[in-house]
Amino acid sequence: MMSNHSSATEFCLLGFPGSKELHRILFATFFLFYSVTLMGNTVIIVIVCVDKRLQSPMYFFLGHLSALEILFTSIIIPVMLRGLLLPGMQTISLAGCVIQLFLYLAVGTTEFALLGVMAVDRYVAVCKPLRYNIIMNSHTCIWVVIVSWVFGFLSEIWPVYATFQLTFCQSNVLDHFYCDRGQLLKLSCDDSLFTEFILFLMAIFIIIGSLAPVIVSYTYIISTVLKIPTASGRRKAFSTCASHFTFVVLGYGSCLFLYVKPNQRQAAQYNKVASLVIAVVTPFLNPFIFTLRNDKVKEALRDSVKRCCQLFKY
Repeated sequence: MMSNHSSATEFCLLGFPGSKELHRILFATFFLFYSVTLMGNTVIIVIVCVDKRLQSPMYFFLGHLSALEILFTSIIIPVMLRGLLLPGMQTISLAGCVIQLFLYLAVGTTEFALLGVMAVDRYVAVCKPLRYNIIMNSHTCIWVVIVSWVFGFLSEIWPVYATFQLTFCQSNVLDHFYCDRGQLLKLSCDDSLFTEFILFLMAIFIIIGSLAPVIVSYTYIISTVLKIPTASGRRKAFSTCASHFTFVVLGYGSCLFLYVKPNQRQAAQYNKVASLVIAVVTPFLNPFIFTLRNDKVKEALRDSVKRCCQLFKY
């Protein structure tokens, strides 16, 4: 615990309550999720890079999304697994906390920007198919990805700086498994109401701002698909968007509940559950969403497995 009128130089993460047996079960579960996340998203990146059938904007963006998922989950889960494996509270330095929170928010913001770009890509593919190759050319794709990454990292500099300008004199114990901003604000003895309001406005700008092109794009997509006369044509057109739409619902849904609220000091247990969905469940589901619902990716995977089997035979 900290004495009054001082600021923390390190934080203690409470992690998950419960017995050692429960911690072992959670460790095994989250380690499995993490392993599948790493392997699944790495496989997507590799097949997108090597398979000529996947050399299109949609899969170029998917490769970057998978890379972001690997980074995002790796920022949180190793620290969480360490806390489950070792007894007692886990300490993290002030610098480590700053870096973890910044990377967590920056990678998440980049992912939102990329999801907005992918929605526009699907709109052009369905609503402007004859101009698709002209609009979504390689030059455009590279630049929008670069802008997404730069925007994601630059936009989170001030929020993280403002958070750690507060004085943490209540305690240095965070009731979480990573350096969560909401829990950090609870430890502050400063009047952080204005800072919280600005952070709330920025969360609205980032999440709702990136969600706007998704909503507009899918409004036009649905309108266009409904005009297709045959059922098979409508099904084929919408199948190109189904994976992205499913991922959008999962990603935005959990983040809207967690971040877009004026008061970010919600109950720790609520925070942990929402954070688990964002940092563990969604990255874990990403490879399944984009492979099981995409015929081209499934075909590329089958061919890759066949080639690997032939190599092992020799």
